[in-house]
Amino acid sequence: MASNVNPTVRRRRLGQELRKLREQKSMTAEQVADRLLVSQSKISRLENGRRSISQRDVRDLCGVYEVEDHRIVDSLMQMAKDSRQQGWWHAFGDIPYSVYIGLETDAASIRVYESQVLPGLLQTRGYAEALITGAMPETSTTDIEKRVQVRLRRQDRIQTADGPLRLWAVLDEAALRRVVGNRQLMIEQLEHLVEWSQLPHVTVQVMPFEAGAHPGVTGQYAILEFPDAGDSSVVYIEGVTSDLYLEKAQDVQRYSVMYEHLRAQALNADQTRQFISDVAKEFAH
Repeated sequence: MASNVNPTVRRRRLGQELRKLREQKSMTAEQVADRLLVSQSKISRLENGRRSISQRDVRDLCGVYEVEDHRIVDSLMQMAKDSRQQGWWHAFGDIPYSVYIGLETDAASIRVYESQVLPGLLQTRGYAEALITGAMPETSTTDIEKRVQVRLRRQDRIQTADGPLRLWAVLDEAALRRVVGNRQLMIEQLEHLVEWSQLPHVTVQVMPFEAGAHPGVTGQYAILEFPDAGDSSVVYIEGVTSDLYLEKAQDVQRYSVMYEHLRAQALNADQTRQFISDVAKEFAH
């Protein structure tokens, strides 16, 4: 496996391997934690890739699991070393959702539903700046600019011609009509949305108010899928103080079925572009 795999994905893969070793020994996370005199939550975080894994952690776990094949131990130790490398986003300092950015950077496709605002991957600079400023009124100008820069850098996955990200976005009508910044800014944002929706790897659908109740009324979420078959899909739900990542097959399946219903009930791509253009005209008048 190439050593330049992004660290977030490398941690996930290493965590999956460590979980397999534990399960092969028929041990619970609690039992392993007791053996190593650490908390059960640490073992869980190591296995789900949410925590940085040191080579010492790997060595100790391999000892508990009685791994005798030095090739396996050496391979896991190398993965631990690689997982501590920094991704491009670390150059911007402490980003609260860095785990998500790492996953997004390696994803082959993302299906997202947004009920209140437009997806970060489709935002203009002006919209992103106004949105972050409004959502985080106590944030310094420097930190706002840092977050805007990160958001724009994430969009490289959409614009690149080499293996672009496949993005499917279903947007509630409220996300189009909420005035972020001012009306002129919204016109520019909506025109940008129509333009990008015509890219072959981007699909945008609008869920109009007249659709009534639908599976997305419970809130925003995204489903990330990866090119490597060994990497399980992830459902990401953004929170105020912490985010939720769901990786169990039954959870991903449930959200995937919900998303299929959303796509079926929303306006199709052509109807959506016309709808967005009409909303932009309303802002203009």
